[in-house]
Amino acid sequence: MLLGATLAHLSDAPPYPVAGWARRLAGAGFAHLWAPEIIGRGRLVPDPFVALAVAAGATEGVGLATGTVQVPLHHPAELAHRMLSLQAVCGDRLALGISPGSTRDDYAALDRDHRTRFRMFDENAVRLRELLERGGDEHARLADPPSVRPPLLLGSWGANVEKAARGFDGWLASGYRTTPEEMTEALRRYRAAGGRRAVAYALPVPAGADLGRLGETLHRYADAGFDDAVVVIEPDGPAPERIRALLG
Repeated sequence: MLLGATLAHLSDAPPYPVAGWARRLAGAGFAHLWAPEIIGRGRLVPDPFVALAVAAGATEGVGLATGTVQVPLHHPAELAHRMLSLQAVCGDRLALGISPGSTRDDYAALDRDHRTRFRMFDENAVRLRELLERGGDEHARLADPPSVRPPLLLGSWGANVEKAARGFDGWLASGYRTTPEEMTEALRRYRAAGGRRAVAYALPVPAGADLGRLGETLHRYADAGFDDAVVVIEPDGPAPERIRALLG
């Protein structure tokens, strides 16, 4: 199992040392770096496209991914343009984690209807996929057709685990407010439905975290068959090097 880390929660206040943090995580041996989309929760978390573009220029070889972009908050053509732009910077290192989102505050900040997010996600994801694969459609011409589309990973839970398996290139299983038992049971459903890449995502590592327990959890996910795990190292949390060493 490969271990990644998020670029969020860098410090208590701006300016955020994105480039330096990305280099440190990559130097510590993390296989991929992730940036979430968090908009209306009272504390600035850098836009994922900005953060990943900075990380792309500061590192080599390490994977880069959004986790997750809330598709219904965007016009699909505008979002595709931003994703294609990021792909032009990151190349084949990029993966795109997307989701309907879950937090009402983000929707309220942009005056979007939280209640219709699943329907809007399904509608917009169809067009988004076409725009990313072809560079355009009958309504918009954004770019020449890319040689390859970045993998689309669905952040989902509940009944949508099977949707991730059948319609996307991978699955982001949020480790926030879920137990290892819930995660591994959902993974069994995902594999049974034919799912490919499975990521145990957003495992919180706060200040004073019990690294022995975290190591046990990571090994449990590895043994269950997750392909990747992603930790969120919170301000004043353990050194990245100590966390990376938990998987040997």
